[in-house]
Amino acid sequence: MKKTLVLGASDNPARYSYKAISSLLNHGHPVIAVGNKNSTVMGLQIGNDLPQSGSVDTVTLYLNPANQRPYYDAILALRPKRIIFNPGTENPELEQLAEDAGIGTVEACTLVMLAVGQY
Repeated sequence: MKKTLVLGASDNPARYSYKAISSLLNHGHPVIAVGNKNSTVMGLQIGNDLPQSGSVDTVTLYLNPANQRPYYDAILALRPKRIIFNPGTENPELEQLAEDAGIGTVEACTLVMLAVGQY
């Protein structure tokens, strides 16, 4: 199972980040959810701060590129194996920083990846 950080998490069931958290949990992946307000999704606490350390396999983004910028250093410091840029989150600047740090990047939809078994 791949521990996944969902950045841009929301407790709104209409949001894709909510759907991704639900799907990740249903597929048995451990999830860390970070959003702009403290809340819960399926019993999982949404926090405001990225973890300082820990083994995160994947960061999946649900923030537009302008809102990603404050998180660059924290994301790179986690040294995940990959960052998934969901539709609307594509960011050539962060993709290049990640690739320079040896972190893989994928422009794809987390929900689709989970649904077709390519997560």
